[in-house]
Amino acid sequence: MAFKKEVVEIIEPKDVFVGNKDAAVTLEEFGEYESEICAKANEVVKQLLEEYDGKIRFNFRHFPMTNIHQRSLKAGEAAVATAQDGKFWEMHNILFANRRNLGTTSLKLHSREAGVNNKRFLDELVNATYGWQVQGDIREGINRGVKDVPTFFINGERYTGKHNFDEMSKALDAVIKKTKKPASVKKPVAKAAKAPAKQKAA
Repeated sequence: MAFKKEVVEIIEPKDVFVGNKDAAVTLEEFGEYESEICAKANEVVKQLLEEYDGKIRFNFRHFPMTNIHQRSLKAGEAAVATAQDGKFWEMHNILFANRRNLGTTSLKLHSREAGVNNKRFLDELVNATYGWQVQGDIREGINRGVKDVPTFFINGERYTGKHNFDEMSKALDAVIKKTKKPASVKKPVAKAAKAPAKQKAA
């Protein structure tokens, strides 16, 4: 008798958000953990999440530039692995802080620092358990025209400005303004039409 293999639902990167999960505005980034520019952009994103608390949500998608950063792929897989324990954002910030130290053993140590106690963590990294999820992000990024990191989208529209707080906040303000529902305008109550005055008989 064949045993049914237990199907484990994997939490996909596209479903991991920080900020108000019901916000009308989504800031999305395709990035990677070895990039200095992505690390700087991450600090800007932190500021934006604080400034727009409750108004936006942020989603990070993996786009490792493996031609120049060989360790960024495994770092992405490690981040997806910690997402399964609800520790993605802790790991996300730790990886940026340690972007020059992303060897497999270091990734295991970083996961512990993030609060993950998965004894199979190293095995999962070696066996590329979450490789499909990272590859899925790469494919989606390519389909959406991503060529370099970081690349941001606001509500699905590509952001083409500079990666600084002032420029990005202006872009967010414009989108937030568009998404706000106009206040309901009270319709004026129609006054009853006056009956025409009776003409006096000549």
